[in-house]
Amino acid sequence: MSDDASPPPEPLTLSLRELRDHLQAFQDDYLADKSDETVGTYRRSLNSFEKWFVSTNDFAFTEDDVHRYKTYLMEERDLSQVSVSTYLTALRRFCQYLTDIGKLDENPATAVKGNRRPDTHSRSVLTEQDIEKLEEVLGTATQIDKRDTAIVSLMLYAGLSEIEIVRADVEDLEHTLMGPVLRVQSKGRTVKDQEAPLDEPVVEAVDAYLDTRDDVHPEDPLFVSHGHRSDGERLKTRSVRSRINGYLKEAGIKRKGVTPHSLTHTAALIWLNDGMPIDEVKQRMRHGTLDTTMIYYKKQGLLKRDPEEIEELMS
Repeated sequence: MSDDASPPPEPLTLSLRELRDHLQAFQDDYLADKSDETVGTYRRSLNSFEKWFVSTNDFAFTEDDVHRYKTYLMEERDLSQVSVSTYLTALRRFCQYLTDIGKLDENPATAVKGNRRPDTHSRSVLTEQDIEKLEEVLGTATQIDKRDTAIVSLMLYAGLSEIEIVRADVEDLEHTLMGPVLRVQSKGRTVKDQEAPLDEPVVEAVDAYLDTRDDVHPEDPLFVSHGHRSDGERLKTRSVRSRINGYLKEAGIKRKGVTPHSLTHTAALIWLNDGMPIDEVKQRMRHGTLDTTMIYYKKQGLLKRDPEEIEELMS
């Protein structure tokens, strides 16, 4: 390396108080003439960054740190590609503000690009081999094992999302003339106005978990935490996501594009491969239009593919 090579930029460490002061100053300056919608988007995005900043406790405004934040948004928060890009744009503008006022030598977020807007569902699905490996690492020995097995069953064989699972109460399980269902409150909805049909093996998995709990009332959450400090509290989406990611890694099937939400996507492919009519798949997945269901119809062959081939397709 030549003697006149530029030294790497100095990392910037801020206390939480300093970060909040700079975030407020940035918003007062940058968002002064923006629309209410833009202001709301930036505030939500930067609130997310502030919470992550607190949880990591070692963010030093380097390019590697920004990459870590992007990974968190994609894998832990499981945000869509569009949302990841939005959150990174807000952080990039904030870092430019810090650069402009002399706190940073250069903007560490410039080289960390957001994700392109997808024209189809980009999350990969599981293959039959993946499903077998996942089920091998699930257990029924403990209360937590039975809870997690029930959650995976609801996602993989009933098409439920994390948010629908954590919002569910015991009384939402109903036995109708058409069979057992779970009343669900999907993302963006304020009431439980939809029903997810449940096949008998899924009901059995849920019942096996509920049998481990004492004094269960209809208004109780369907799934609760069993940790020492949070025992009996409603399970959070972040906890569900973390648990599922752990099983994906343990099974050796965690790869690019595979997230906990991949289980939900895979449900549609399982039904289509079993010969279920596409209109029924649309109803079960609670899709607003048939066009959305057709995306899965075109992907149904992926269920039979080799996992390594799937990974190559997603790269």
